[in-house]
Amino acid sequence: MTLLPLPAFDDNYIWMLLDGHQALVVDPGDAQPVLQALQTQHLQLQAILVTHHHADHVGGVAELRAATGATVHGPAGEDMPEPLQRYSEGDVLDLLGLRFEVLDVPGHTAGHIAWYCPDADGTPVLFCGDTLFSGGCGRLFEGTPAQMLASLDKLAALPGNTRVCCAHEYTLSNLRFARAVEPGNAVLQQYIQHCERLRARQQPTLPSTLAVERDINPFLRTRQPAVVQAVQPRAQARDEAGIFAALRLWKNDFR
Repeated sequence: MTLLPLPAFDDNYIWMLLDGHQALVVDPGDAQPVLQALQTQHLQLQAILVTHHHADHVGGVAELRAATGATVHGPAGEDMPEPLQRYSEGDVLDLLGLRFEVLDVPGHTAGHIAWYCPDADGTPVLFCGDTLFSGGCGRLFEGTPAQMLASLDKLAALPGNTRVCCAHEYTLSNLRFARAVEPGNAVLQQYIQHCERLRARQQPTLPSTLAVERDINPFLRTRQPAVVQAVQPRAQARDEAGIFAALRLWKNDFR
């Protein structure tokens, strides 16, 4: 089983999982990179998985469905291109011989879901859309800070070797913010250097792993004393959701 990030637009990744004969893709905002990969590698597209309704995640769905006959699977609670099969937390889906579990992760959008496969060739894989990024998290367009914090807690509880397949190459800008929050985090400093080397070679920084993210991502570390101390002067409320909200607002304005 091979996992590929297909670049799209300026900084999106459309994730493709393939077995040499068939493939599935996640969040195809543009059909063309997928169609090109299918043709180049002589693959049949079996399924399309979608995490949320934003155009840069669903814009290519209709064209891919028409061109390949692939089935479409998406969130139960969002306005999505029909026809599709809808899923919410607790549902499972078997594709390419793999088992995918659905997690509700509201925050970025109200009905956002994630697709989690516990065993894809020996290691778990998580397709988390715009909920979790390497070094960051999605903006809160429709959900509350408390919802997003709970969603990130849910993802952070997955096994540490889980490959984190988020949908954007935002890593370096996220890490600049993370360094401002935790300048004394030695693991973060090493990870920044690693990611800078990858981008200098025009290689993706993704997938990350949850073990790495728990060590370097401030949005998974909002209970760590160093993060709390950095955020408290900006927080209107000092509870966990208030600290998270202040951190997210800080990131919104960070340059």
